[in-house]
Amino acid sequence: MSEHTPESNKAFVRRFFQAMNEGDVGFIVDAYAEDGCLQTMGGTLISGVYTKEQVNAAAGGIYEAFPDGLTFTVIDMVAEGDKVAVEATSEGLHASGQVYSNEYHFLFILREGRLVRLKEYMDTERVTDILCGGQRPPTN
Repeated sequence: MSEHTPESNKAFVRRFFQAMNEGDVGFIVDAYAEDGCLQTMGGTLISGVYTKEQVNAAAGGIYEAFPDGLTFTVIDMVAEGDKVAVEATSEGLHASGQVYSNEYHFLFILREGRLVRLKEYMDTERVTDILCGGQRPPTN
């Protein structure tokens, strides 16, 4: 078993963003441990916790919504133990014709070099305006 260091975890995260920029859905899905999940924060239509299977089912749809791609730029990255914190931005032309850009904080939690949980924090108003077409979840 190889040892995973903060530096090797940062390299994994850099490769993950490269895969997102290239639309490499296979790498993105394979990056998750079998019990791994994506947690999209906030109260938008796309917020929630998604299993690896759900990420696999939805990942291709992201690239349909951004036919020319969605480009992520890593601003800064800090790693300690099995966690990597990332400040990033994104930009892309949405299928609606609107430019989508956002600012993020991602927390990658890894186990043995695989993604156990990816927590995504972003400007939820931008998500609602562009990705959700202005629609909000029903209030209770």
